[in-house]
Amino acid sequence: MKRYILPLVSIAVMLGLASCSDSKSYSELLTEENHIVNDFLSQHRLVDNIPSDTVFEVGPDAPYYCVEDEGNVYMQVLDAGTDERPSYNDRVYFRYMRYNLNGYVVGGDNVGGGNADNMNSGSTFFLFGNEYVETSTQYGTGIQIPMKLLGYNAKVNLVIKSQAGPTADMSYVVPYLYTISYYKPVI
Repeated sequence: MKRYILPLVSIAVMLGLASCSDSKSYSELLTEENHIVNDFLSQHRLVDNIPSDTVFEVGPDAPYYCVEDEGNVYMQVLDAGTDERPSYNDRVYFRYMRYNLNGYVVGGDNVGGGNADNMNSGSTFFLFGNEYVETSTQYGTGIQIPMKLLGYNAKVNLVIKSQAGPTADMSYVVPYLYTISYYKPVI
């Protein structure tokens, strides 16, 4: 029995050391994420700040605006929506598709996930500005930012770095491109 234990322990140690050499530090992952986002944004026009009158260029050729102080969220306005904006704690419904930006850098098929193409999926909403309930935080803070600047029925493309995304994206350091439409409750 003892003659089998030593070789097994040796193999386990070697596998453990080999796996450690392939892992990246959190800092390296953040740097890689920045490169991925910068590569994506380099293919588009970029504006570093929000227009003072909050009148954005609109459409598929509109620039991406940096809409968060830390540079974690960039927004392209496809439709500015109505003039009506939500107030604190208002329910805002949204439909979205999201694409892993790593797929854009690597190339190939980048299949999105979300509820934009499935009308049978449940309602997706957040309570505007309320960062104390899971309903509002489960999708991260980045998806709420457009509602501070645009009205209901707005449609945007958002580049969201992991720090402004869902918790799982923070831990894996995955940036996403979202296409999101926002709606006012009917009731």
